[in-house]
Amino acid sequence: MKARISTILGLAAFAIATHVTAAEQLFLLTGSTGGTYFALGGAIGTTWNKHLAGKVQVTTQPSGASVENFKRIGKGEAHLALAMNNIAEYAWKGEGESFQDTKAIQNFRAIGVVYPEVYQGFVAADSPVASIAELKDKRVAIGPVGSGTAVISKDIFAEYGLQFSDFKPEYAGFGDAASKFKDGHIDANFGVLSVPAAAIQDVATVRKIKVLEIKGAEFDKLRAKYPFFSQFTIPAGTYGNDKDILTINMQAALYCRSDLKDDLVYELTKAFYENAAEIGAAHAAGKYISLEKALDGVTTPLHPGAVKYFQEKGIKIPAEILPR
Repeated sequence: MKARISTILGLAAFAIATHVTAAEQLFLLTGSTGGTYFALGGAIGTTWNKHLAGKVQVTTQPSGASVENFKRIGKGEAHLALAMNNIAEYAWKGEGESFQDTKAIQNFRAIGVVYPEVYQGFVAADSPVASIAELKDKRVAIGPVGSGTAVISKDIFAEYGLQFSDFKPEYAGFGDAASKFKDGHIDANFGVLSVPAAAIQDVATVRKIKVLEIKGAEFDKLRAKYPFFSQFTIPAGTYGNDKDILTINMQAALYCRSDLKDDLVYELTKAFYENAAEIGAAHAAGKYISLEKALDGVTTPLHPGAVKYFQEKGIKIPAEILPR
């Protein structure tokens, strides 16, 4: 009897141990609540957990977004992250003020592009402000400390002759900033988000807004200095706007720690791109996920597991982003 009990207990312990170790426990860093990364990251995590059940268990975490995400990856605090491609470039090279304290971070690899990151800033429809250059002395939300929005805003505003000391910066997540805008506590709100951005649509149902354009000579100057910028059109009617609006975009991409196993990253890449429609049904930004555009704007090395999947699909991989 004792032997039988011992055998049963042993089998139970084995089953429990097998269950615990069978699924890789992964943490995916997203962005602030109210922003695209947070909601989209949840949809991506749900898709991975569904289609890779028993292989992975992905838990999503809010964060300050791109800059913070690479710093935390650098410290080994997470396995996966959503981030802007230009911030990935800065992190890899250790360039810019955001990475002065860490220098180059190179323990991450790219998986692939998710959607176009669109820089969107707005004021009240009846505001006299018609350009970024006219935000001097205004209360302006520029994203959380450690976010790609804050980094990019500094670069963009400089081209319009403004430093952060010229206005009253509000370092807040996009959802919090949207609430403050609705309550009249800030004059302008900027964020790097998908189109349409639910948070901006929500604001537009309460207060009429005016999206500040980036186009013409200003865009040309920015593009010459920052080649990763592209012109992006926000269609008429998106936020109550009666005509198309021109602004700029980068790319949002998935990144992972370089020490993740090749087979694991292969499975993550495959499940992500082959279930894009499912992610798109859960969040509007998912509709941009495309295998054909998976490498657009990627400038840092790919993970070997992602390379294996892309090669199977016949995707040409630029030599400069092959694993190293």
